[in-house]
Parts: sequence; C-alpha cells; structure tokens
Amino acid sequence: MQLVVARIGRAHGIKGEVTVEVRTDEPELRLAPGAVLATDPASTGPLTIETGRVHSGRLLLRFEGVKDRTGAEALRNILLIAEIDPEELPEGEDEYYDHQLMDLDVVTVDGTEVGRITEISHLPSQDLFIVERPDGSEVMIPFVEEIVTEIDLEEQRAVIAPPPGLIDDRAEIDSSRDSGDDDA
Repeated sequence: MQLVVARIGRAHGIKGEVTVEVRTDEPELRLAPGAVLATDPASTGPLTIETGRVHSGRLLLRFEGVKDRTGAEALRNILLIAEIDPEELPEGEDEYYDHQLMDLDVVTVDGTEVGRITEISHLPSQDLFIVERPDGSEVMIPFVEEIVTEIDLEEQRAVIAPPPGLIDDRAEIDSSRDSGDDDA
C-alpha cells in the first residue's frame, strides 16, 4: 500500500537541498537517509534520500543525483510516497494510519448509526473525520479523545460521544434569554 509521506517545498541553499512539508507521524522512519520513495507525478521518481536535517524547525532533504539549486527547484510540489505493509501498525497504542480508519462505521455510544468515514482531514489543530450520513449529507467529527471514545478495527467501527449539536441541529443553548425571565 502506498502512503503520501511528504510534499517537496522550495530549494534551500545552492547544494540541492529542499524543504519538505511532512505528512507522516513517523518522519524519522519514512524520510531517513537511504529511503527510496515513489513520486507523484511518477515520472520524477523514484527518489532516494541522501541526507536529511532539521534547520529552523523545517526538515531539509537532499536526494541522490540532485546537486544544485536548479535540480532542487525542479522537484518543487512533488509528493513523496512510501510503500508500506497494509498490516503494519503505528508505534503508538492509540495511533492509526488513515487507511485503517477509512470506511469505518461511525456509531454513537448508545449504538445510533451516524454514517461511514469517507475522508480524514489533517488540520493544524486536530484531525477531522468526514463522515457520510445515510441520507448522503456529510458531518465533520473532530478526532479527539473526548469525542471519539473507541476505535474498533476488528468490528470496523468508531464509537463517538458527540456533544449536543455536533451531529444534529438540536444544540442545547443555555442563556438568560431562554430562561423566561423578562426584566423589561
């Protein structure tokens, strides 16, 4: 199975290094020197990582055969793709690869069917499940411990405890205007 692990950014310096936008939780494993990565578009690759280092909080990579800024600039916006075993699991106990979560049935803690995960959106603050409901509409569910209480890969389901208003339009609103007290 193929997994996008990074997108190449702009050239850094004059010796062929590039910045990369990391798209994996395991860059030390997937983007290590010696790693051979497929590319999108495929005609650019495969690329072999020669060196890697962190500079000012950004990962910089140099690929075999890319020795100057011109070669590095030619790689801009290329996606780097690693081949992984579909049975491989992340190192952390409560960590999952996107392909493991796709198509899971989403149910509430009381067993109410919500829908099926069709996409996972990785945002800076948190990840979101994009869930297709039985009626074809979509709902976004934050992938946080307080809401997603269980991931059961054997049963192919994600159990959620949604706050009011997350999956329906009936949010509970507490305000003094709703209490019936009219001071006018």
